[in-house]
Amino acid sequence: MMNYRTLGKTGMRVSEVGLGCEHLQGKSPERVRAVVDAALEAEMNIFDIFMSEPEVRSNIGDALAGRRERVLLQGHIGAAWKDGQYCRTRDEGECRVFFEDFLRRLRTDYVDIGMLHYIDSDEDFDRVFNGPVYAYARKLRDEGVIRAIGMSSHNPIVAVRAVPYIDVLMFSVNPAFDFLEGRTEIDALLDEATFRKARHGIDRSRMALYEACERAGVGITVMKAFAAGNLLSDKTSPFGRALTPYQCIAYALDRPAAASVLAGAATPEEVRISAGYSDSDAAARDYTEIMRTSAHFSSKEQCMYCNHCLPCPENIDIAAVNRLYDLASVKLTDTLRDHYRVLGAKPSACIGCGSCEANCPFDVPVRDRMARAAALFER
Repeated sequence: MMNYRTLGKTGMRVSEVGLGCEHLQGKSPERVRAVVDAALEAEMNIFDIFMSEPEVRSNIGDALAGRRERVLLQGHIGAAWKDGQYCRTRDEGECRVFFEDFLRRLRTDYVDIGMLHYIDSDEDFDRVFNGPVYAYARKLRDEGVIRAIGMSSHNPIVAVRAVPYIDVLMFSVNPAFDFLEGRTEIDALLDEATFRKARHGIDRSRMALYEACERAGVGITVMKAFAAGNLLSDKTSPFGRALTPYQCIAYALDRPAAASVLAGAATPEEVRISAGYSDSDAAARDYTEIMRTSAHFSSKEQCMYCNHCLPCPENIDIAAVNRLYDLASVKLTDTLRDHYRVLGAKPSACIGCGSCEANCPFDVPVRDRMARAAALFER
């Protein structure tokens, strides 16, 4: 049975695993319908469609005919089709043409999330958010043509600038990219030499982005959860060992603000594999052993919110407390206080037994963090 999460302040309930439709481009109408059918049968309710190629848009629209209301659509503003090729555009007129084309081919009069498409540089950010393209997106939201404004990006330093202006962020999240410096260019994200120079532990700018989204109520939909398939092979995984799709999905969903992993699929079987995550057990999802034993990557003393510290004899949700504490360490807000208030057992109930620390794969000083969290929130 599929599980669902709330997508930040939008209030939309999204399936933990959704469908990334990019692999449907170039496929027959019959194949597209079979993949869409499999996704709906698996109770996936969020699709990302960034592709501007006309035929795939029409094929998805045909496959969804009569079933549009079962799906939350991410449609991209700034993806265009020129001279038979995909491209990005920041021309407001072109954005309008191709967004209206999206509506027409998807047979709908609204899009749930209007994604400002692929913004990875400060210059591009300034051009979009200080110009007519962002104004166009706001107009669409005001008119109800889109329900929420989103942005897609691979750069955490640029993406964090957008947090005050958007409702949803589509971001590349996986346990390989998270160790890379925030300014790493997209073409280098999968370069072996890049990983050799990677820092130990999650890059601070990436964690800062996730935490900023959590504080602001900006929900994250995840792309590149499998690092373009590189994490699924011993030969290409930077850890020297393959992760499974379930391990990659679990890692992404453990990040603050993450609500749905949009898994690409070209066949119904690939849909079923990813959708099976919701029925998988904790052992199948456990990514910590691979990361903990990697000689190159270390997250020592950094809480990964993985819940391996449990069970707690006092029923403290340790991961939830650690997440709130990390967020509040930057800025303690009334919203965080409210989230703390509704926790069941508070960290002040910790009896110092140490079972959590014995279970933790990353040597997090849990008892000390519980004491600090209690002092911060209960002072």
